[in-house]
Amino acid sequence: MAENDRPAACAIGLDVGGTKIAAGLVAHPTGAVLARQTVPTLPRRGGEAVLGDTLGLAESMMAEAKRRNLELLGIGVGVPELVGPEGKINSAHTLEWQGERVLASFSSLAPAVVESDVRAGALAEAMFGAGRSYRLFVYVTVGTGISSTLVQDGRPFAGARGNALIMASSPFTVECSSCGTVLSPILEEFASGPALVARYNRHSSRKVTRAEDVTAAAEEGDDAAIDVVRSAGEALGNSVAFLVNVMDPEAIVVGGGLGTAGGPYWDSFVASTRAHIWAESSRGLPIQPAAMGADSGLVGAAAAAFHKLGEGV
Repeated sequence: MAENDRPAACAIGLDVGGTKIAAGLVAHPTGAVLARQTVPTLPRRGGEAVLGDTLGLAESMMAEAKRRNLELLGIGVGVPELVGPEGKINSAHTLEWQGERVLASFSSLAPAVVESDVRAGALAEAMFGAGRSYRLFVYVTVGTGISSTLVQDGRPFAGARGNALIMASSPFTVECSSCGTVLSPILEEFASGPALVARYNRHSSRKVTRAEDVTAAAEEGDDAAIDVVRSAGEALGNSVAFLVNVMDPEAIVVGGGLGTAGGPYWDSFVASTRAHIWAESSRGLPIQPAAMGADSGLVGAAAAAFHKLGEGV
């Protein structure tokens, strides 16, 4: 990059997931990732160890910003947890980070915000990606977990308590009309990446460890994989269509490793979504993969810092 093209300001984006922690130096106002670093999360070590590693990444990015002579506007931290309006983490599903101490820890380095990862990803798509041309869209992320958020006028909707993202974690209780058996299926345990692995391993003599192995086997004609992938896509489509029926968005944007993988999972999901949308005028709405790819979390976390710290783009 030429010296005179170098951006004047940036923010640090931290995408803390169950598998890895990704850090990036993100340019303001373009959203370009200027530098990046990734380390494994290893959450079983406990919250303090993961927090220490994440703070270390932030400090490394701060040093890089200083080396490049960039103004650091702040730090954005995206987490796979429930996050309240003031940045308080209200769950410990993946990370033992409940409470206000995480925001305080990062704020000791620079002005900081903490946001849920799905809203961070949605913000990245709204500002720089597939959602830019829509005033109202639903963002869904499918990977280790499944979450969603409504984005209106470029801003993800958080709800009264920050909990408006749970689309796949609660049971959907139904009774079989033939035998009377009561079932309580949970979408995340049926259609997420780990669910594909677990379901395939129960029905196949071949054991796999990654969702990519299951989707690849389906594309190769493996009957067990085809059934697992098809039914998972159908279940996801049913739930996303419910969101469409309730919220009436212009479009659906799908992120996450599994959500952007394409292939039979995507085809089954799209067909099922359209089949379960009630209004004929909504049935043909755009359904498209997120454009930011693996950078959506860290770019979105930095974008949250731009917005909440007074540098909206």
